[in-house]
Amino acid sequence: MSVLASVTGQFFLKLGALKLDRVNLGNAVNLVLGIITTPELLTGLAFYGLGAVAYILLLTRVNLSVAGPSASLVYVFSVLLGYFIFKESIPSIRLIGLSLIVGGVILVVWQK
Repeated sequence: MSVLASVTGQFFLKLGALKLDRVNLGNAVNLVLGIITTPELLTGLAFYGLGAVAYILLLTRVNLSVAGPSASLVYVFSVLLGYFIFKESIPSIRLIGLSLIVGGVILVVWQK
């Protein structure tokens, strides 16, 4: 639930960020105001909040040494979201990195 909420939050944050101009020193204040008035960004932040609450509840049941590394799956799903929804490329070195993350999570949660 935590990973899903966080990935959904990233999706909405990206949608909202696409509506903003590129940040520079001259427009930083206007962009901050734009953030608090862009529905997609507010939705993204709400999903991040939901993800944080879900993670806190998870920590009441699972060791941090398992929950923490498992949360890194957000990175994997974010790259896939970028690829399939936003048509971002995935260089082969990034695929190797994602494979290492997935492999690491499997090793961390593996129980005999």
